[in-house]
Amino acid sequence: MKILVICQYYKPEPFRISDICEEMVRRGHEVTVLTGVPNYPMGRIYEGYRHGEHRRETVQGVEVRRCFTIGRRRGAIWRFLNYYSFAISSKCAAARPGFGPASGGDFDVVLVNQLSPVMMASAGVKYAKGHNVPLAMYCLDLWPESLCAGGIRKGSAVYRLFHRISGRIYRACDRILMTSRGFEKYLTEEFGIAPEKLGYLPQYAEELFSETSNEKDGKKAGEHDRTGDGVNGDGNSNGCSCNSINLVFAGNIGAAQRVDLIIRAAAILKDARVHWHIVGDGSELEACRKLALELGAESVTFHGRHPVEEMPKFYGLADAMLLTLDDDEVISYTLPGKIQSYMAAGKPVIASANGETPRVIADAECGICAPAGSAKALAEAVQTFASMSEEQRCEMAQNSASYYAAHFRREIFMDKLETELMEWKKF
Repeated sequence: MKILVICQYYKPEPFRISDICEEMVRRGHEVTVLTGVPNYPMGRIYEGYRHGEHRRETVQGVEVRRCFTIGRRRGAIWRFLNYYSFAISSKCAAARPGFGPASGGDFDVVLVNQLSPVMMASAGVKYAKGHNVPLAMYCLDLWPESLCAGGIRKGSAVYRLFHRISGRIYRACDRILMTSRGFEKYLTEEFGIAPEKLGYLPQYAEELFSETSNEKDGKKAGEHDRTGDGVNGDGNSNGCSCNSINLVFAGNIGAAQRVDLIIRAAAILKDARVHWHIVGDGSELEACRKLALELGAESVTFHGRHPVEEMPKFYGLADAMLLTLDDDEVISYTLPGKIQSYMAAGKPVIASANGETPRVIADAECGICAPAGSAKALAEAVQTFASMSEEQRCEMAQNSASYYAAHFRREIFMDKLETELMEWKKF
């Protein structure tokens, strides 16, 4: 099968689509990726890609073609330029005569890995229509609702514009695979997508997370080495001891993630046993650092961004993992990919979220979920966890790993995706 994958983000940017494409190659398929110039999450073009380098390369058997992209930097104007620079350049590339797989002919199927923005799918729509090829979408973000999380008012002119664009793109797809069951209600009611065009395909975690466990390291969580700058930038671990309870947030630190709730909960709780670790980078990192200083949240350590290969050491540090989301109706439809990573590592999850996330945590019996947007409720959830016996925490950890194995394993995902693409490919 010759597969054209469209996604604005690809290796070396930290997204699972790179692993998905490489696995499809290992399964005997020919995969071409049309993507942008890497600049996520810092917003500046990566070294080695700034002057036309590596615009076409083969990575682990995947042919990667990169289109002109303006770095997202910070601010609405730069974000807009980032979104549309790729949308326009990739659409032009897909419409170019002779665009096709290296082996010649047409692609059998187009797969759009749809994150934000939804316009990244434009090239897929263009190619699929022009070559009469089936178009499948893997939907990870709902548009235009994702704009609301970024401050765009629902019903505004900008929102209405992107509502029309989003509807046109979603309706152009022959098949939409959803990362969360909650997406079905939105897509059917908002855009009239027929339920039979929709399928549920939850994300998986990279294999290295399933290898993470305190037992394999031969250490308890409190005994792991600690790195980071602390809220005062002093490089120490703020007095953590072997008897401490370590809570770790790992991932993007943006507006939708509401990491500020972790800082506020730490300031409210003031439990000497509990230490909060924030691993990652994003647009709200500096604001969170300042908030920690303002509130005197000395139990919080910021570790900054680390490559995915280094994440197991931070997971190994954790007695439980943290997940926070904004109190927003559409965000509540989503199931963040970090849930799968947390479960693969066999860690209890303490969350501040509504909708799909608490449903999964309750179904798995692997943690505690507080209502989204409440630092007080999050602090109370952490206090409840801290009061549990070691046996109760171990049971949560085991439940987490078991649920992942039953529902979210990589093999389950890959088998289903391959079956879907084979069913829809052009014969």
